[in-house]
Amino acid sequence: MTSVVLDASALIAVLRCEPGAGVVRKHLPEAIISAVNYSEILKKTIERGGSAEMAQAFVRNISLRIIPFDEEQAVASAALYPKTKPHGLSFADRACLALGVLKGYPVLTTDKDLVLVDVPIKVQMIRGQH
Repeated sequence: MTSVVLDASALIAVLRCEPGAGVVRKHLPEAIISAVNYSEILKKTIERGGSAEMAQAFVRNISLRIIPFDEEQAVASAALYPKTKPHGLSFADRACLALGVLKGYPVLTTDKDLVLVDVPIKVQMIRGQH
């Protein structure tokens, strides 16, 4: 199976057993996530009254590789700004796409706007159309 980059929304779907979680689960053994998106998952967990520690334990349990956000990713993420601005994408969205572009891995997401960005990798919705 090909390695993939998970957007925060894709891993949240697994955490909450939401539609599309099965698509993500199939890819977990080879999946990676940006530290930026990991932080977003922890923040959203806290925001919704959950335990960040429980989310951290889940991520450790599935052995998901968290990729530090470095200078190369910072440059790639900033370079994506002109393409992502019309779609209202966040810094975390750009970090996810940048990691996918740099690694040459497809991105899994629930965010329809991510699919609209012209990048040289596949961005796959985990719900609905595949």
